[in-house]
Amino acid sequence: MTAHPALAWLDGTAAARRAAGLHRDPVVRTPGSTVVDLASNDYLGLTRHPEVLAGATAALRRWGAGSTGSRLVTGTTAEHELLERELADFVGADSGLVFSSGYAANLGAVAALGGRDALIVSDAGSHASLVDACRLSRSRIVVTPHNDVDAVAHALATRTEARALVLTDSVFSTDGDLAPLRELHRVCRAHGALLLVDEAHGVGVRGAGGRGLVHEMGLAGEPDVVVTATLSKSLASQGGVVLADGRVREHLVDTARTFIFDTGLAPAAVGAARGALKVLRAEPARAAAVLDQAAHLARVTGVEAPPSAVVSVILGDPHVAADAAARCRERGVHVGCFRPPSVPAGTSRLRLTARANLTDDERTLVDEVLTDILAGARA
Repeated sequence: MTAHPALAWLDGTAAARRAAGLHRDPVVRTPGSTVVDLASNDYLGLTRHPEVLAGATAALRRWGAGSTGSRLVTGTTAEHELLERELADFVGADSGLVFSSGYAANLGAVAALGGRDALIVSDAGSHASLVDACRLSRSRIVVTPHNDVDAVAHALATRTEARALVLTDSVFSTDGDLAPLRELHRVCRAHGALLLVDEAHGVGVRGAGGRGLVHEMGLAGEPDVVVTATLSKSLASQGGVVLADGRVREHLVDTARTFIFDTGLAPAAVGAARGALKVLRAEPARAAAVLDQAAHLARVTGVEAPPSAVVSVILGDPHVAADAAARCRERGVHVGCFRPPSVPAGTSRLRLTARANLTDDERTLVDEVLTDILAGARA
């Protein structure tokens, strides 16, 4: 194929990615697959739960396939407002605002709460959505070393801006470690800053019955704490939410571009998330089961047990990691493979995600496959 001159540069960059072991192909799932899933973020195993499917189906029939417009035009249904109230009540927040994705929730919240008169201090391990949100905010950005509270305090103490916003994940998505939320909040309060915590990997796993790390640390409902979360992981659906003081919600409705100009979340996704939240309330032990499964995966792979659902097995070389992931899949176990830019160079890895409802037979297969393939990869 002869490349068009305007696209010729893509051939060189594609070749460079392949040589570096950084080419990616989407993994296509098929109905009825028997592959054991240790790659998705379906931490509570609710994607096919009858209550979740019933919630999605009921909302689909009641409201139709699409939300038909932005939230401020026709895209807000009674279902959206019920979900917002239910989520806020669950995590102990004053109010909630649902977005079309967790990515959109972070972009909207950070850009609307930032601005030219605000400093944003972001952890070096923050999710890509927070990184991109910083770029859109027009604020001055200080990126601090991972979980370095002293560096955050210094950035806040020496700022010249009138306002400040500190960003962190609660559970970091690649290593599965936790942010020092109490210490960060203490520093933020001392310097009059807002603390925004992305609970994408915390809700459903950490805290009493899965209420999240913010709730676990006793910070739920604090007016200077803003929580963002996704509905696509523990809540087995799609979408995102900002959980915060009512004044923050009002500000976002008026100013968050990903709320104002984006089509509202599809009703079926809203209904599914409500169904998942109902199951989690009724079966709070699912959250603890995720951590038990993660501890087991850590023992099998020879890594330290994580305080989350994420088990990170660092192999270093991207070619080695990609090959190990492919061989796992060939033998019936699907694991994540994280390579740059998702992780720093030299730390390519298998990223395993625990699922609350792994069966004994699935665990037996997982143990056998991971033990065998990791022995070869590490050699």
